[in-house]
Parts: sequence; C-alpha cells; structure tokens
Amino acid sequence: MSTPRFLTLPPGVRQQTIETPVGAFAALEAMPLHGVPERLPALLVPGFTGSKEDFIAVLQTLAHAGRRIVAIDMRGQFETKGPDDPAAYTCEALGDDIDHVAAAVGGGEPVHLVGHSFGGLVTRETVIGGATKLASYTLMSSGPAAITGQREKLCRALLGALPEVGLENIWATRMEPDAIAAGVPDDILSFLRTRMFANSLIGLTTMARQILDAVDRVDDLRAVDLPTLVLYGEHDDGWPPGSQSEMADRLDADCFVVPGAAHSPAVEAPETTAHTLTRFWNQSERHLLHNP
Repeated sequence: MSTPRFLTLPPGVRQQTIETPVGAFAALEAMPLHGVPERLPALLVPGFTGSKEDFIAVLQTLAHAGRRIVAIDMRGQFETKGPDDPAAYTCEALGDDIDHVAAAVGGGEPVHLVGHSFGGLVTRETVIGGATKLASYTLMSSGPAAITGQREKLCRALLGALPEVGLENIWATRMEPDAIAAGVPDDILSFLRTRMFANSLIGLTTMARQILDAVDRVDDLRAVDLPTLVLYGEHDDGWPPGSQSEMADRLDADCFVVPGAAHSPAVEAPETTAHTLTRFWNQSERHLLHNP
C-alpha cells in the first residue's frame, strides 16, 4: 500500500494497515506531532464509493487535540481487498468488520466512532450490536433509512447501468464530466478515477442496494446508551437536512449543522467539522468518566 502520487499527507499522518481477525484494512493514521495521545482514539468510516482519503483534511486537526485518529477503507473499498461474495457487503457484515477494527484500534480502550453517509448505515450496526466498547458515536451526513433525493437517483442509475455498460463507460460519460464541470482539479480527478476502479464491483453493486433498501433503525439505536452526535451540512443533497434533524430529535442526540457544507463536511468545511468533533468527543469522555 502506498500513497497515490497526487495526494500529499499532512505532517503526522501516515499510511497504516489495521490487522484484525477478519482481515487487514487499509488505513490512514494521524498522531499528535508532539507527545503521545492522551485522549481516547477515534475511528472514521467513509461512505459509498468513498475511502479513508475523504478525511485527510480533518486528520491533523483531530490528532492535535491529543488523539490517535484512524480512517479506513471498508472491505472492498479502494485499498482494502474484498471477496467476490455479495454477502460480505451488507450493512450487517460490514458493521461486524467495523466492530473488529474498532477493537483493534482501541486496544482495550473505548473508541469514538464516526460513520459518514453509507458509513453511518454500516456503523449503526456496530453500535446496535454492542460488542465493542465505544466512547461516542457520530452520524455524519447520514440518515434514518434509505437515501432519498438526487443521490437516490444517482445510485439507482449506477446500479442499473453497471451490468449493461460497465464502470469504464459510466466513469467516462457521467462521473468524469460531472467532476470536471464541478471544477475538480486534475490531480484530485486522477485520484478519484484510480479509487473508483480499485473498488470491488460486487461490493459497489451490493452497497448500492443496501443504501436504497435500508430500513429505519433509529429506535434500535436510541436503545443504546451512548453519547451521539448528528452532524451534517446545511446544503446536504443526500438525506435531507430536515430528516437528519428529526433523526437527532428521535435519538435525543446532539445536532450540529455545518454552515456552507453539503454532503461531505470533512472536505467542504474541515476546520469547523474537526472542532465540532473534538468538542463532542471531549464532552463524551467527561460523560464516560462519570458513567464508567
């Protein structure tokens, strides 16, 4: 595993592999530049077609607060290998993977868990399962059930087109032109192409179905006694901001709307996102101290 030549990692951030009983997971690990981690670690899980690199902009700031921060590729994503078995890519199966990764990252300590978008649907299975001790849980730009709106249409289009025209055609005729129109720089565009074609095709199709068929598990999540944060951009085009706000109310969770951000606050407003997570994690650790 090596850093793509067109991506530069911030100081204190390095490529890492997290070894677990269910396999190895490609990761980015951020550590404080000075001293040792004095607070509980955090694990960041990306969304559909995403990867650990989606968190690059927040890793250094989060680690500066005194934590080890780990962002991973889920099974079948980018640099983490996955099998040719659709059953490996359900939310339940991926949630079990995250349980093992969290245990490895924590090393016996509780872990702050963050799930972005589809990663939220996956990590809520980890939380509800309750096998690993967690310090807090953050749903970032994720919703209570199946995705809706424009991203639902894009997901259905991808799912329908993949068997007929293939990923190369979809990239060349839809994804790349959309990225260019949005002003994505050439180096990032090269990375996005490399990442897209590194994904497991079986993983992509199964994850897409999972996003479209996800059921509401908010009541199950609420039953878990865990400090929870719902964080999303004010212009989120995934799950509507209103539905995420309603989910936060149902969970009795903290809620933070990131000004100016859309579906990827860690990319679009990294400093605000990092400071919000740090503040929430600090509060959660005080809660844990008084409620061991």
